[in-house]
Amino acid sequence: MPLLTPLIGSQMVDLGSALLLLTCFAIVAQRRLSSCVDLFALQSVFLALTAALVAFLTGIHHIYIAAALTIVIKAVVIPRILKRVIERLNVKRELQMNVNVPTGLLICGALVILAFFITQPIIPLGFLLTRDSLAIALAIILIGFFMMIARKKAVTQVIGFLVMENGLFLGATAAAYGMPLIVELGVFFDVLVGVLIIGIYSHRMQDTFDSVDTSKLTTLKE
Repeated sequence: MPLLTPLIGSQMVDLGSALLLLTCFAIVAQRRLSSCVDLFALQSVFLALTAALVAFLTGIHHIYIAAALTIVIKAVVIPRILKRVIERLNVKRELQMNVNVPTGLLICGALVILAFFITQPIIPLGFLLTRDSLAIALAIILIGFFMMIARKKAVTQVIGFLVMENGLFLGATAAAYGMPLIVELGVFFDVLVGVLIIGIYSHRMQDTFDSVDTSKLTTLKE
């Protein structure tokens, strides 16, 4: 008898996807920037474990490489860069938001319902390892996009962008069994370079406006 049946494997992928979604809600509920970074790192660990499980169930070995890169880049390197930016900017908490935390959590719940509603007609058209992974991936993408709108600090907006990328990676891995390896390598490189650029951009904002609140950029139009 196999150690991991397809049904159990599918349920475990669902569990990993659900943990990724829960970390999204935890990030939305946080005001401390360092806690947001830690939760993103935890989400990336869950993503890597889910990808490794998909690789084991499908026998597609290049997904293991993507899972390992996720651990190294998204769970270790990028969080260190963001925490160093937070320390240098001396910005610990996000006191003002475009949308407050309770309202943000309600909106995120509505986005999850919307994601499941949108994906229901699509799921029967193809073969998926798990029927819920595509909906959860779309929900994570929508929540990441909402975070970029709801938050004012550049650092948390970057985390929203990274959460969106995690959702895209989950959708590509669990629903389509991963992208070609060269594409995945290119995406990881682009994300890493993007975070480095955002770090420099945040320092420039701090020097110019004495703040990393992106709403201050509207003064440039005056």
